[in-house]
Amino acid sequence: MVSAPTLTVIRYTALFGGIVYGWSHRRSLQAAHTAHKIEHAEHERERLIAEAKEAWKRKQASKGTDSIVTDPEDPRFDLEKLFAHWEKAA
Repeated sequence: MVSAPTLTVIRYTALFGGIVYGWSHRRSLQAAHTAHKIEHAEHERERLIAEAKEAWKRKQASKGTDSIVTDPEDPRFDLEKLFAHWEKAA
């Protein structure tokens, strides 16, 4: 049978080994999570930029074909053209 001091050394060694393993495992998981979070943020930014570019292209395309000014403060505003445009769209 194993003596009491040897058993105590084995127990504390196992406890210390478990703590070190848990610490290193948590660090590896945290590093992977951080890398995934950074990658996700980068892809989200790319998606938003692509979406903004598409919206800008649609806006520019609609400006060229449709010369309706909807801002009443603009000197080029024409209410009759706006009503005709709405009637045509409806």
